Amino acid sequence: MQVAVIGLGAMGMGAARSCLRAGLDTVGCDFAAAAREAFIEAGGQAVGAADALPQGVEAVLLLVVNAAQTEAALFGPAGCAPRLAPGAVIIASATMGPDDARRLAARAEAMGLLYLDAPVSGGAAKAAEGAMTVMAAGSAAAFAKARPVLDAIATKVWELGEAVGAGATVKVVHQLLAGVHIAVAAEAMALGIRAGADPRQLYAVVTSAAGNSWMFENRMARVLEGDDAPRSAVDIFVKDLGLVAEMARGLNHPVPLASQAQQLFTAASAMGHGRADDGFVIRVWQALTGIPLPGK
Repeated sequence: MQVAVIGLGAMGMGAARSCLRAGLDTVGCDFAAAAREAFIEAGGQAVGAADALPQGVEAVLLLVVNAAQTEAALFGPAGCAPRLAPGAVIIASATMGPDDARRLAARAEAMGLLYLDAPVSGGAAKAAEGAMTVMAAGSAAAFAKARPVLDAIATKVWELGEAVGAGATVKVVHQLLAGVHIAVAAEAMALGIRAGADPRQLYAVVTSAAGNSWMFENRMARVLEGDDAPRSAVDIFVKDLGLVAEMARGLNHPVPLASQAQQLFTAASAMGHGRADDGFVIRVWQALTGIPLPGK
């Protein structure tokens, strides 16, 4: 099966390499020459634009930033949709709102293509292992066509029904939790530091007790080491919590915690930390209170 992976970033590179390991004929696509070279070194093929993909690709996995990039890669002037095989499946894994997912699916179906609304979770580490979680919705035919790719990149595929938009909805709700958990983890660590607690002892206590969360354990470990290299950046949560607010507005549904968390990530971005690892939203508290952060 010939597969294309568009977006060779932190998660896309891992997914593309997982497809190679599974024996799929995989071509990567990314504007960045360094990303293309890294994938070629791993044994794959790579191109710099979606319209340079080989003719007849049977499945295209899009791990780009948002709906706009997904649409451009598929249907823009340099999009790949005209190069896909008849009946090929589009696996759209960018985080986007459900309305955008439905709109893109309609465009794909009008061209005789299958569409899987399939956002993912797991970060760069799980992508590299082929162990992501996929939250997918689409027709039985789309699932069947996408199965070799899904088996290569994920250990858990949630099949959320045939109605496109269900995957996007679940991912947006997931990102509400993820963003709020990261923000409150940073707030708790900052408060402890301000009060004079040893941050490493605080971390050890919390991670052994009921107040722990996966986000506290994962993100605050990086803060303790001063490691702000982005696995998932501050700006990702500015965007994703914006999607939460947008979906909630359409439903006339209040999301006060998500809205406050978005303001904190926005503040960190405005301070120049948008590309830092998202746990470094803690620098907002550092700026407000002057606390010393541990790490390098």
